[in-house]
Amino acid sequence: MFPSDVLTQAKYVLQKAVAGKNMISVAESCTGGLVSAALTAVDGSSRVFDCGFTTYSYKAKSSLLSVPQGMLVEHGAVSEKVAELMAEGALAASSADVAVAVTGIAGPGGGTDEKPVGLVCFAVARIGFKTVTKECRFDNDGRANVRMNSVRQALAMLADSL
Repeated sequence: MFPSDVLTQAKYVLQKAVAGKNMISVAESCTGGLVSAALTAVDGSSRVFDCGFTTYSYKAKSSLLSVPQGMLVEHGAVSEKVAELMAEGALAASSADVAVAVTGIAGPGGGTDEKPVGLVCFAVARIGFKTVTKECRFDNDGRANVRMNSVRQALAMLADSL
């Protein structure tokens, strides 16, 4: 289901989490659960994977991750600020020590000049550390590619945080 490089990344993240005794949670929008699926595709992931939240709508982001509606209206769902709040909300709503969030525009539609297809925002929140955010602009080379590149970036950020 996943390319071998993604599974290798996921395995590395899980090994680091096990070594540091850190539980992981995930908050996803445009990836629709693919980060969670990549992590749980690895045998033994249950040792450190707590839960995943797939929050596509504003209502889900607000009710499940405590992202204020006003923040969603002001910044839009695709922003570093919303990714930060999603990660922090996933951390607060779970038993995890670290959480990664992904929100973006996978396409083929939905993009604007300001927020084009391929724009994806990420955040990693970890207990005791400042939340780290990042914005990526992936090539608009198809929905599947934008989503898989987003999974790679989320896993890389998780690895860096552990």
